[in-house]
Amino acid sequence: MANDRVIELLRKAYSDEIETVMNYQTNAIVLDGVRAEEIKESLQTDIQEELGHAELLGQRLKQLGAQPPGSAEFVARQDSLQPPEESTDVISVIEGVLDAEEDAIGTYRDLIDAAEDNDDPVTEDIAVTILSDEEAHRTEFQGFRKEYRSD
Repeated sequence: MANDRVIELLRKAYSDEIETVMNYQTNAIVLDGVRAEEIKESLQTDIQEELGHAELLGQRLKQLGAQPPGSAEFVARQDSLQPPEESTDVISVIEGVLDAEEDAIGTYRDLIDAAEDNDDPVTEDIAVTILSDEEAHRTEFQGFRKEYRSD
């Protein structure tokens, strides 16, 4: 049986991925304007990647004798990724994505450490793979931030 910390982090990561899907979808719908199109397209593309992450995490939880959390256990944490009051406020969405990515990166680094400490190379490998995706997404949105702030 897996260590409780590994299970706890897998469940947090799963919930975070599902919340990210919801927020990316909502922001992709809500944003308006020519400047928003590139951000909307990126968010829509990343939704499928985030769903894939949730699937991997959920399957790993099942393999470890646990299960992913359902909606009754869900606690929203991505305050900065909520849709902006002004539908053309692209910068607030970019900042929200960066906050969410930083949180995810921290969670996956913690999961890597916990998996390594508990001799769980499968979970460690999953976390390393997803961490790479999250770091790439952060880099993309750091570029968007530079571009949009210079306008």
